[in-house]
Amino acid sequence: MASTERAAWRETLRLVIFEADTPAGKVFDVALLWAIGLSVIAVMLESIGALQARFGGALRSAEWFFTALFTIEYLLRLLCAPRPGRYARSLFGVVDLLAVAPTYVSLFVPGSQSLTVVRALRLLRVFRVLKLVHFLGEIEVLSAAMRASRHKILVFMGSVLVLVTILGSTMYLIEGADAGFTSIPRSIYWAIVTLTTVGYGDITPQSIPGQTLAAFVMILGYAIIAVPTGIVTAEIVEAARSRPVTTRVCMACMSEGHAASANFCRDCGAPMPKTSA
Repeated sequence: MASTERAAWRETLRLVIFEADTPAGKVFDVALLWAIGLSVIAVMLESIGALQARFGGALRSAEWFFTALFTIEYLLRLLCAPRPGRYARSLFGVVDLLAVAPTYVSLFVPGSQSLTVVRALRLLRVFRVLKLVHFLGEIEVLSAAMRASRHKILVFMGSVLVLVTILGSTMYLIEGADAGFTSIPRSIYWAIVTLTTVGYGDITPQSIPGQTLAAFVMILGYAIIAVPTGIVTAEIVEAARSRPVTTRVCMACMSEGHAASANFCRDCGAPMPKTSA
């Protein structure tokens, strides 16, 4: 009987902590987001000398309060997760741990508490919390598109590196050290800055041939920018056809975004938990 009650209690806790599709889960995660935001603000304010001198004690107390709060939350997640080890090794599990670790480390290494700004990464939960399905879907689509286009992008980047090497070497021959092009690597740096249309202006060609080449590189830069954009856009259109539509979480592998009717995880095949108590 006690074992059954304990299992029911853990399941209720899991629904609140891990499932943003439930009313209780939404309330919990919204409160968590406020705590995360306030804790990050407290850490940033503590880095301001004038505020640290005047309110240092209060800000430090706030930091320990939030650290204790997030520590309890992390332990509760481990307690109710069907596979605590899998959760601890997941992306959010690692971030949750890093959110509290710096404050404890600061007891032995003064100043390391500033690293608690890593808590801002936990704001990624907002895509689950408010059930912004369109935003969640776009994140998934963009990730899939980047994965699908990575080989094309690598080939494109390799071509660009070859191109800037040729352009930089050419400019080095045209202008030379007197115009600031003291070496081929420095000339390649100029080619990269010019091709990407950044244009710092720390090195500029002085001769007519050099300026002509620079103009060509500037125009070429606009054309090149369109290439990766087209590649990724094509993959986004393809990935958008099969994007997920919910925020459901698989407790076996911690992946998110499963269809509302899914009975099994699309990534590991584990049975999907219910989203209502």
